[in-house]
Amino acid sequence: MTRRARISPAQAGLPDGGARRRTPGLRREEVAVLAGVGASWYQWLEQGRDITVSPQVLDAVARVLRLSGPERRHLYVLAGLNPPLPEAAPDTDFCEGLYRLIESWSPFPAHIMDAYWNIVAFNEPAGRVFGFTERDSNCLVAFFTDPVYRGRADTRDSLAATVVAQYRAAASEFPDDEGFRRIVDELAAASEEFAGLWARGDVQPSGQVEKEIAHPLVGSLFFESTQLRLPARPDLTIVMHNPQPDSGTAAKLAWLASPERRRESLRPVDGCAS
Repeated sequence: MTRRARISPAQAGLPDGGARRRTPGLRREEVAVLAGVGASWYQWLEQGRDITVSPQVLDAVARVLRLSGPERRHLYVLAGLNPPLPEAAPDTDFCEGLYRLIESWSPFPAHIMDAYWNIVAFNEPAGRVFGFTERDSNCLVAFFTDPVYRGRADTRDSLAATVVAQYRAAASEFPDDEGFRRIVDELAAASEEFAGLWARGDVQPSGQVEKEIAHPLVGSLFFESTQLRLPARPDLTIVMHNPQPDSGTAAKLAWLASPERRRESLRPVDGCAS
């Protein structure tokens, strides 16, 4: 009702009704006509009655009421439907703030992924520890197919079932989304291990998991990996890796980021050694 009240007839392309209009904004009947639904049905929708609604009708109502992206998602939630992925252009300042956040987490690894677990950004420690490169596009695919990650993740066999169950939970929020289905189908064709785990149908919410990484320079690294959801951008998740207490991991990460490590990694060129 509040969204209807803020739209004038002129904004909706209707005559304003002059003195006959008792309240500002659109009438229920006008919204119904503009959205292509019955007046009684729209009244029941506003009253929260137990009626059948479809995404197409909600989108029509959202268009007439000029709802923002978050308001449209909220309308879906109120109607008991799975909300669509955000369609609004990303807020540049907000995204820059996220990039600064993961950079400030150094020397600990952190990365940002979208709803499909595609890697949006990662800090330098994530590249050093997990072998992330610009060519990596999806965390789930990399877990099962990337030889560098497979070679470093000592506990990947025990984590595999958890990772797949968490991805199913993420995908279940958008059951009709083709993006999830495409990733699952392509990965199942490329990895028998993933196909078998996916067929089990396990579901587990994302949260915190423990990881052990075998790094070629410093040996075993032990992390608590935590996924942080962003209410302002529900399509994005920040994954932050915190060293496990008393594991020596923090000191090893500090050394990997140090100038000393860079100096030790240099090798003399033939004919130039002192």
